Amino acid sequence: MENWGVPGMTRRRFLEQLGRIGGTTAVLAAMNAFGIATASAAERPPELRGSGKGKKVLVLGAGHAGATSAYELSKLGYEVTILEARAFTGGRAQTARKGFVAQEMGMDAEKCEFDEGLYINIGPWRIPYHHRSTLYYAKHFKVPLEIMVNENNASFVYSHKGKGPLAGKRIRQAEIKADIRGYSSELVAKAASTGKLEGLMQPEDKEVLLQYLIHEGYLSRKDLSYHGTDNRGWKIHPGAGLIGGEESEPYTFSDVLDSGLWQFFNSVPEFDMQHTMFQPVGGMDQIARGFEPHIKHMLKLNTEVEQIRQNDKGVTASWVNTKTGERGSTTADYCICAIPLSVLHRMDTDFPAEFVEAMEQVAYAPVGKSGLQMKRRFWEEDYGIYGGHIKTDFNCGYPQWIISLPSTGWQSQKGVLLGAYVFGDVAVETSALSQKERIDRFLEIGETVFPGEYRSNFETGFTWYWHKARYNQGGWAEWSKSARETAYPKLLEPSGRIYLAGEHLSHMTGWQAGAFESAWMQIEKLHNRATAA
Repeated sequence: MENWGVPGMTRRRFLEQLGRIGGTTAVLAAMNAFGIATASAAERPPELRGSGKGKKVLVLGAGHAGATSAYELSKLGYEVTILEARAFTGGRAQTARKGFVAQEMGMDAEKCEFDEGLYINIGPWRIPYHHRSTLYYAKHFKVPLEIMVNENNASFVYSHKGKGPLAGKRIRQAEIKADIRGYSSELVAKAASTGKLEGLMQPEDKEVLLQYLIHEGYLSRKDLSYHGTDNRGWKIHPGAGLIGGEESEPYTFSDVLDSGLWQFFNSVPEFDMQHTMFQPVGGMDQIARGFEPHIKHMLKLNTEVEQIRQNDKGVTASWVNTKTGERGSTTADYCICAIPLSVLHRMDTDFPAEFVEAMEQVAYAPVGKSGLQMKRRFWEEDYGIYGGHIKTDFNCGYPQWIISLPSTGWQSQKGVLLGAYVFGDVAVETSALSQKERIDRFLEIGETVFPGEYRSNFETGFTWYWHKARYNQGGWAEWSKSARETAYPKLLEPSGRIYLAGEHLSHMTGWQAGAFESAWMQIEKLHNRATAA
């Protein structure tokens, strides 16, 4: 990490010292100013001093932000009560496995019928290495992690919109990557060697560039041409005895360009979409399970908040038990409200009008996922693809439709793959279909890539749409630039004695780290205020 001209002062050390002085809020602001806010701004909860004994805190919602707030505040001596509308903790960090029951608004309840031991993460899907807050709790609660293969060069890309002979064919990702980079390197190398880059760089830089292009594009040193490489794959794999193997032949440059398949790749992945990520062994909900033994004595499940009121002495939430019909209320000195803004702004509260208006400035993403159980892992057995994504240009409301292959249970008999991850208009459209109709739509696309194998191996499926979840009404918060500048700062500050928390109060919306770190930020503010009083 760079030195800033002060002996021993690096950006990392600066942030650490800033955190000691200004707390989590100051660190978040600094990270945003540095342009690195998509990484975790903090690696562990704030070091808070003083006692919260004798003070009560009401936490609304037992997702990651709520559970974190309750857990950390209780360690300081606060008397905490958590009200959660669902029958389980974890919020959107859910895993569908055998017996899991979910009911979307306007739909019948659906029960997951996967075989024992198989599952699909219907909420968060992966953990980047730089989301230190998420990794902190996984380690803290001894939740074992395994590698999640997010990119796999052996996997396929498929285009039905492209042109030329490669359209409508499944192609190994390594083939397209090697060919497009090889031919592009050849063009630049030949231009440099024939003087067409004169005036654009120094002669010594040109020589270094040529060496780089030869290396990057697997070019022939003799004529600076790309003739293919065995790194793109083999036509006949080398073996024992006289089987020396036969290299695959590159596609023509024109065919690669016409196919449009190059659009699926960048030189490096997006910062929050690393090639290799982590996932908890057994499902993403294992992190939420890690909190449960520590917060169960303060937790009221199936408790839907109907009204929130506050005065200069405390906060009261009126609630109803959705199983028994019992009604009651809970009062505390302060409140951490981790209810998604998509739900909260419609509730009966006494927030000031400008606070409610700020909540209304954020939209929530329509998002759906589908898990498909296959009786045979044909992607592994027939094609040697272990994890990663099948990428296609079918419309999913996002740049690409992916079929994600499981990164667990290697070489076992059965497996559950992510058959669809749909967004926006496509999510809205398909969410209106029945469970059977949705699955049939997703099988149709999978059958295009794996004809004769996808449908014939399918056994059972499960779909879930977050914008139809009663207590979420969206996958994650989507802030516009203007709303970030005007409404967002208002919500970072408490309204009276109520502090909001959740992924929506972060620059990592849709990620678990956003929920954890927003909770850290708000409990620090609450504790400083409570102990100062």
